[in-house]
Amino acid sequence: QLQLVESGGGSVQPGDSLRLSCAVSGRSLSSHYMAWVRQAPGKEREFVSAFPWTGITSTSYADSVKGRFVMTRDYVKSAVYLHMSNLKAEDTAVYSCAADLKFSNDSSAWRYWGQGTLVTVSS
Repeated sequence: QLQLVESGGGSVQPGDSLRLSCAVSGRSLSSHYMAWVRQAPGKEREFVSAFPWTGITSTSYADSVKGRFVMTRDYVKSAVYLHMSNLKAEDTAVYSCAADLKFSNDSSAWRYWGQGTLVTVSS
């Protein structure tokens, strides 16, 4: 089993930046893919980004966040991060970290989930 715990959400203004963190524990991540998924109020869950925990495969991003969001990892801390910049009102959502042994841009296909952290972008 994997345990995923997100942090870093909050209320910001349009154009601001924010970094989300996901601390991972429970087992080795070496064979896993990691993802960020978000769900805006009243909307379906949406894939944001994903990459393999190890390896050189490039990160996949949703078109809506390309050029503004960057996903990174820290092997020592067993953590993944989502660096969000130039935030927009439409980025308001609960952001969740997810993991699985396979990659999918289907936001519902991931096996392990954190509890999520709320990001609100408003002027």
